[in-house]
Amino acid sequence: MKNPLLRWLWRGLYLSLALLLGVQLWFFAHILWWRNADPDNTRFMRLALAELRLKNPDAKLAHAWIAYERMSIHLKRAVIAAEDSRFLTHDGFDWDGIQHALEKNLARGRARAGGSTITQQLAKNLFLSPNRSYLRKAQEAVIAMMIEALWSKRRILEVYLNIAQWGEDVFGAEAAARRYYGLSATRLGPAESARLAVMLPSPRRYGRNFGPAQKARARRILLYMKDAHVP
Repeated sequence: MKNPLLRWLWRGLYLSLALLLGVQLWFFAHILWWRNADPDNTRFMRLALAELRLKNPDAKLAHAWIAYERMSIHLKRAVIAAEDSRFLTHDGFDWDGIQHALEKNLARGRARAGGSTITQQLAKNLFLSPNRSYLRKAQEAVIAMMIEALWSKRRILEVYLNIAQWGEDVFGAEAAARRYYGLSATRLGPAESARLAVMLPSPRRYGRNFGPAQKARARRILLYMKDAHVP
């Protein structure tokens, strides 16, 4: 190739592709490892802790792992009913939910509803950030496909419930149950579980202010829970 500029452009393209492949392999290796090993922290946890330590250098997160079989069945049903009713049947993407979210966003004239599945939320929490962009959404989709390919639905739900954010410094169902109810996640009843499920879209806000709209949604989730199937 005689043109030096074109040669450097090709080299830059090859390097970019190699770096992109390396990043995907890094994600893949972690997902493969976490199929059996429990993650002790996530990107969301690290971001939250860094923010808290700007105000208090000694700040710590509330987080404790609890095995899937010990979690309250009510919490599993509530989260599936609230976040992803087709969890057991989709391959990581709820296309009907995505279409519904797009229609709602178009009607409102702004992007609010996301249509993300539990798998997509897990991918974001483990590796990415809350910032919204098409690039982050594309990476989230790739990671979600890896997770669905390597993990069972039971494992996906177990890890999600153990790393989801439930407050400014609260992560995981066990820490959330103890923070808000003084109970283990094993002992959560239907009402407590529905309330925790409502908090998931905006845990930092609803951890401080659980208003009438959230209480009404918790009552609706209680009705939906009886039809929610868990792995």
